[in-house]
Amino acid sequence: MSTILPSAASLYDRVRRVIPPMEWPSFSNDIEAILALKRERNAVILAHNYQTPEIFHCVADIVGDSLALVRKAMSTEAEVIVLAGVHFMAETAKLLNPQKTVLIPDLRAGCSLADSITAEDIRMLRQRYPGVPVVTYVNTSADVKGESDICCTSGNAKAVVESLGVPKVIMLPDEYLAQNIAAQTKVQITAWKGHCEVHKRFTPADIRQLREGHPGVMVLAHPECPPEMVAEADFSGSTAAMSDYVERQKPPRVVLMTECSMSDNVALQHPEIEFIRPCNLCPHMKRITLANIRSALEQNRHEVTIEPDIAGRARLAVERMLAI
Repeated sequence: MSTILPSAASLYDRVRRVIPPMEWPSFSNDIEAILALKRERNAVILAHNYQTPEIFHCVADIVGDSLALVRKAMSTEAEVIVLAGVHFMAETAKLLNPQKTVLIPDLRAGCSLADSITAEDIRMLRQRYPGVPVVTYVNTSADVKGESDICCTSGNAKAVVESLGVPKVIMLPDEYLAQNIAAQTKVQITAWKGHCEVHKRFTPADIRQLREGHPGVMVLAHPECPPEMVAEADFSGSTAAMSDYVERQKPPRVVLMTECSMSDNVALQHPEIEFIRPCNLCPHMKRITLANIRSALEQNRHEVTIEPDIAGRARLAVERMLAI
């Protein structure tokens, strides 16, 4: 029996609460083309939780936080992977799928955390702290992963740190994530001074203002936010953990202190919940659009490649994380 494939018109119901009808025609042609190109090229689209709703809900095949995308990328049978996210995510998908074609729609889709540290920095840290394991956030380049002992995400960082069975670790590059994890474990953590340009802008004053203006609001914060801000939140966790919290607790009124599109995407799944949206945009995530996803599939751009020596070492650090 043949499968009935979706059309752009049928997909509009998924996003009508956040995309006005007058805006939909500007998306529908690209969506139709992308759906056809995916079939022609045996391609899948992986979309991070920070992608806009027309990408996240209408063309993506696999969605989630960094850890979910890493895990699910390994199970796809597609020949082509388009990463609707930032460059380090595309590199990670390539590390775990070396025989597949991995495309990033815009090479400028970078990350302030990935840019905050280099492989040379890690070699310097190893000289300064001999014998101390290096735990590296996945929000880093393949070069940096290749110099590391093991990777982590915001969702599994505590488990990764404690899995090593050592009294001290170096955790990089996000200083705030490291400090927030240090508050949850007896392991001594040495941090690097990298920051997410989105999350570092949130402050405790933002939370106090929200509570005054929206009584009873539940405040959920990403662990890349400053520790003093996380301390005033009702819950802190990865984007997947925040989404799970909303699904499980169903607070009548909630705010997600993270990238803007996260609230839109979760809100579409919970029309009964009021979402307050004092968020910050990630300029890098917003470089990914329907138009350049379409171009990536049409023109096979921009293909992600990693030097074999770097790829082998970086892959090992990611696989050690996935084994936990």
